[in-house]
Amino acid sequence: MNYDRHAIQRFGFLVIIGIILLTDSVSAQENRPLPDKVHHAEPLYNDLVRDLGARKGEKEFNVGADIKKMDRTDEYGYLAEYEFAPMDRLGLEVETDFAYSKSKTADVSSGNELERLRLSSQYSFYVSKKQATTLAIGYTQIFNFVDGGTAFNPFFVAAKSWHTNWHTLIYTGPEIAYHYKSRTTEMNWQINTSLHYTLPKTDHFIGLEVNQEVAGGLLETTLRPQVKLGLSNKLAIGMAVGFPIAGKENAISSFFRLIYQL
Repeated sequence: MNYDRHAIQRFGFLVIIGIILLTDSVSAQENRPLPDKVHHAEPLYNDLVRDLGARKGEKEFNVGADIKKMDRTDEYGYLAEYEFAPMDRLGLEVETDFAYSKSKTADVSSGNELERLRLSSQYSFYVSKKQATTLAIGYTQIFNFVDGGTAFNPFFVAAKSWHTNWHTLIYTGPEIAYHYKSRTTEMNWQINTSLHYTLPKTDHFIGLEVNQEVAGGLLETTLRPQVKLGLSNKLAIGMAVGFPIAGKENAISSFFRLIYQL
């Protein structure tokens, strides 16, 4: 079966438009008691589909940039995310990833392209204010336009706040990639953990995110110390610096994220 890359891109954009139209049809919150929700600090780099314990009607828009300086090229990754909660505890998200590479040598050309589309869902099946704990499961479908394939990513999230402004979180699950041209399948396992400290009575935090991937029997690990500043009750900015400590990657990277609550 042949797969048209441009047809897949058109499908992705139609999905984005459909999700945006769907959120416009979500009515305002009714006069009803709000469901329990525990505040958890959300990692900046590998962020969640929506706040854990999401409440119906919540919406958020993110843009981000990942910058990596290398010997032969400078790599820039850009993302745009739109996430919303159509019902209590359920979050949905659409994300587009763009890649731009700037060559430093004559024999390597620069490039600029839409890299992938991600469609995600996340459901918080356990929320305990007494234990300050939330558990969730989710799923992401990834369309890879550059490599010509798709990937399936079920995941599990466990988060706990420690009543002292400290927050811990683990996000883990397999990513199963299928390549259209070669008709081959490969799998890696993601293990992302984080520790954050939120400044009292603010939306600011400092913390550390540890991104790990097991692929081909090898473990790749990147440490990402990070900081987030809440500029208002709707707007926040964050920055993380990536330090690879295990695996093939050896370039330090920077990541920036702008978060706007709609």
